[in-house]
Amino acid sequence: MNKLVRQLVFYMSLFPLSIQAQTGQQNLPNILFILVDDLGHHDLGYTGSRFYETPHMDKLAAEGMVFTNAYASSPICSPARAAIMTGKHPARLNLTDYIPGNRHYGPHPDQKLASHPFNLFLDSAEITLAEALKSSGYATFFAGKWHLGEKEIHYPENHGFEVNRGGNHTGHPAGGYFSPYNNPQLPDGPEGEYLTDRLTDETIAFISQQNDRPFFAFLSYYTVHLPLEGKPEKVKKYLEKRSHMQYEGEGFDKEGKTYLKNHQDNAQYAAMVESLDENIGRIMEFLSQTGLDRNTLIIFTSDNGGMATSNIMEQIPTSNAPLRTGKGYLHEGGLRVPLIFRWPGIIRAGSRSEVPATGTDLFPTLLEMAGLPTLPEQHRDGVSLKPILQGKKLADRPLFWYFPHYSGGLGGRPAASIREGDFKLIYHFEENRSELYDLKEDEGEISAGNEKYPGKSKRLNKKLQNWIKEMPVLVPYPNPYYQPRD
Repeated sequence: MNKLVRQLVFYMSLFPLSIQAQTGQQNLPNILFILVDDLGHHDLGYTGSRFYETPHMDKLAAEGMVFTNAYASSPICSPARAAIMTGKHPARLNLTDYIPGNRHYGPHPDQKLASHPFNLFLDSAEITLAEALKSSGYATFFAGKWHLGEKEIHYPENHGFEVNRGGNHTGHPAGGYFSPYNNPQLPDGPEGEYLTDRLTDETIAFISQQNDRPFFAFLSYYTVHLPLEGKPEKVKKYLEKRSHMQYEGEGFDKEGKTYLKNHQDNAQYAAMVESLDENIGRIMEFLSQTGLDRNTLIIFTSDNGGMATSNIMEQIPTSNAPLRTGKGYLHEGGLRVPLIFRWPGIIRAGSRSEVPATGTDLFPTLLEMAGLPTLPEQHRDGVSLKPILQGKKLADRPLFWYFPHYSGGLGGRPAASIREGDFKLIYHFEENRSELYDLKEDEGEISAGNEKYPGKSKRLNKKLQNWIKEMPVLVPYPNPYYQPRD
């Protein structure tokens, strides 16, 4: 069934709801989706950071439900964002690396394998979350990082968003975090204006204009992605704080050409996190003062784990310890993200769930929480988390990841993974081998348990390989330009 037919069927099913929404008879909740770029699971106070200060995000967590085992659908931004927008796994979309990806520059002689071409845009045939909500009467708004296509035809306004402030092909702020921004989709502010502040201003302005129409605002901060640019007064504050901090062990480990950061101590990054936190506080205060908070569902998460590795030591912003590695890897540090749902009176404050959840789950969850029909053919790789948000149980299911690429200067290598229950298996394409971890006993993925649990290892590996075949995807192949070094 092509997109046009599927949309027609969907719109017809929503026609009564649309009429009700226009006449004020249907009390659809507002939805504010906050997506942060590269924010690690342990970068918040409530998740254990001692260096970064995040009182407003901690308050948000305390007022809703937090998922302690929440995962991005990919360890890299573009695939993870596509999964949120479509409810489909990046492997099914064949959008498995950041756009345009390292493949764009050709196979490297140091890389044993090469990857097949992947889609360099979010296909217009997909019905996005924004399109689904817009068709039921929502005003739709996007601000910040998009990074799901290099041409304007693939920008947010062509995927269901009525307003686009700052979303285009770039994966980081082209002009940095201080105006002028060098962003055609976001007019420059006064010289020195801070991008994180500006995106919040734009979001608040949009919400203020909606009157009785329910809104879906997708606030996609560019922060805390590189470049490391915090406000000078905050950087000074954290330099002083760092001078009084005590850390155990070395600040970095090194494997080959790749450095791994062990401590959270970067003052620039801490300043960026604090600015993010202040803006979360600003928008929460606005919703509270206007009374909108009582009928607004807020979702807060990150597109992938924190950037904790690089071949350039000075560019590593954070540490995910005790989780292993970070962005660009299928270890917990690269996939585990904060996830918060807040809706006063509907979601119990101070609640938490240990049930594994992932980015593809957010599409069906929002439809169900809004009382709208789901689109199982579209969000086929996600399940609704509504039962959990209502204090009920959710049937167990495995989670899968597929990243058949080298993550450039981050050091990650082609791999696939499965988590089922407390066990997680990572399959490495280069060596045709797998590593099994019991996350309940070994959250840091330090000691592989293949020999301790041979049956579990064999079964999960078989299930993962069958899933890869079912997608289907083209697995990495021998790199003809590979030049092994002694």
